[in-house]
Amino acid sequence: MGKVSTLDRRVLIDWYQRNRARSKMLFDIVADEAYYSRPIALRHPIVFYEGHLPAFSFNTLVKRGLGRPSIDQQLETLFARGIDPHDASGRAPTSARDVRDEWPARDAVQRFAEEADRQVLDALAHANLEQAGHPLLDRAEAAFAILEHEAMHQETLLYMWHRLPLDQKRRPVGAITPNDGPVPPQAWIRVPAGNATLGLGRESLAFGWDNERPATQASVGSFEIERHNVTNAAFLEFVEAGGYHEARWWRSEDWRWVHGDEVRHPLFWERHGDTWQWRAMFDLVPLPLAWPVYVSLAEAHAYAAWRGARLPTEAEFQRAAYGTPSAIERAYPWGDDAPTPERGVFDFSGWDPQPAGSHPAGRSAWGVDDLMGNGWEWTSTVFAPFPGFTPIPSYPEYSADFFDGEHFVMKGASPVTARELLRPTFRNWFRARYPYVYATFRCAREAR
Repeated sequence: MGKVSTLDRRVLIDWYQRNRARSKMLFDIVADEAYYSRPIALRHPIVFYEGHLPAFSFNTLVKRGLGRPSIDQQLETLFARGIDPHDASGRAPTSARDVRDEWPARDAVQRFAEEADRQVLDALAHANLEQAGHPLLDRAEAAFAILEHEAMHQETLLYMWHRLPLDQKRRPVGAITPNDGPVPPQAWIRVPAGNATLGLGRESLAFGWDNERPATQASVGSFEIERHNVTNAAFLEFVEAGGYHEARWWRSEDWRWVHGDEVRHPLFWERHGDTWQWRAMFDLVPLPLAWPVYVSLAEAHAYAAWRGARLPTEAEFQRAAYGTPSAIERAYPWGDDAPTPERGVFDFSGWDPQPAGSHPAGRSAWGVDDLMGNGWEWTSTVFAPFPGFTPIPSYPEYSADFFDGEHFVMKGASPVTARELLRPTFRNWFRARYPYVYATFRCAREAR
């Protein structure tokens, strides 16, 4: 494949402005009294993220990439980087006052953000962004990095917002909670043996993160995979069968978590009297049985074991999603046409998932549904570099800090994954017992 042109200033500027407008809308959802709160204890308080997004863009492109002077060194350092969701030092403070004392006033954060935005937009419009051989600007890498970084963080914001009390969120005009639907009948789909492309060459795409490179081929044996994600209805059977009370279904470290933290059901579920409820973004609704279940990898692994199955590997997911009987790999599960709403639940098309199997236009060549959208999908593959890995200069710690054997690859997309991230090689990852993300799964097994 020939070299892809990487620089269209109009596209970059439009993307940055869309990102910033969407981020503003997301922060407007948060009630004033929640601004310094920590909806998830092992994440920074909300104030951090309103400063972090413009700070990362300014630090990466303007300050480090173009060598221009600081706006406010203290704030640039304060907002430079988030924390790993396992960091024990990230415990919630004892009171809201403690947080307010540690972080700047909101008007100071917003003034910093406005100046950072002004300088970033000026750079995107006029600076020499594409400098061959430059550590950060070769093929305009820093420009693309800041754009994808903000889009990814918007998903982080939303799963944080999901944990806020309902009365601490302002419901946007037109925001609705999707209806439930009929639970689709599950089926095993056989995928024959073949190759799967996991990585990409640097010249084959305008931008890709370091963990996506270089191009890597995997040989995949024949296997079977479920047509649909595991639904809340299917997972309810595991809960009602006592799955959270039997150690035999859980890996030892996962069982210690379940037992020690008294985990009894998925985090997105709540028990009210005799009924199960789903904690949607703006409502508490009866458990939508047809929606994909959102769980940690630990819970997905236990359910699969209870079913006598397993989770798919990253390579198996890749082949199920993008492979074809002709051995030609697709750009998307449905083909090469651009992502559109009828093909899946992604690109901020809603605040919550929709019934599994409700987008047949997004079906893969093998007949597997929802492989892109409606929830990231856990795989059994430990997050690790491909052979020949080199850290990305614009964000060298992006992947390398997580090659620790404790993070697992997720593939696909969630309802709030930006369309720019919908590509076959994009990899997401989290720890096995991190239950907050919009992550579902489906079972796999050896071909029969």
